[in-house]
Amino acid sequence: MKSLELIVERIILSSRWLLVVFYLGLVAALALYGVSFIYKFLKVAGLVFSYDDAEMILAMLGLIDAALVASLIVMVMISGYENFVSRFDEGEGEVSFLGKLDAGSLKIKVASSIVAISSIHLLQIFLNAQQFTSDKLMWATIMHLAFVVSALLLGSLEQIMSKLKK
Repeated sequence: MKSLELIVERIILSSRWLLVVFYLGLVAALALYGVSFIYKFLKVAGLVFSYDDAEMILAMLGLIDAALVASLIVMVMISGYENFVSRFDEGEGEVSFLGKLDAGSLKIKVASSIVAISSIHLLQIFLNAQQFTSDKLMWATIMHLAFVVSALLLGSLEQIMSKLKK
């Protein structure tokens, strides 16, 4: 019976390597998103002299938004791999900029990134408020507030959990 238990445990532990497929998929998605970013950048660069201030601000917010999403993907890939699959053998200093993120810290960083991305989208909507109905403005604001409240609750829960661990 003990040998069966060991086999099951080895299978379960080895299954974490299936996550590599997801992380490699995120690498490919990041590359595609990079191509999309270059296209957006070239479009903005081509129209730089025809944009007024508001249009240029919106274009820059779009580029900032893309950079935040790309950063979020990298953060999830690296810390997810480190936490759930394997430690990086080489380049320990290369990933030290992330710090040692546990699953709770990663959730906080992801939630904070989502709030930042949502803030940019909400700002873009408000800068184009004339194009939206008041219902759409209201719902965009409510959705953003839901992200903010969720991030705050995750932060509070993480603090409570860290106090309980001590």
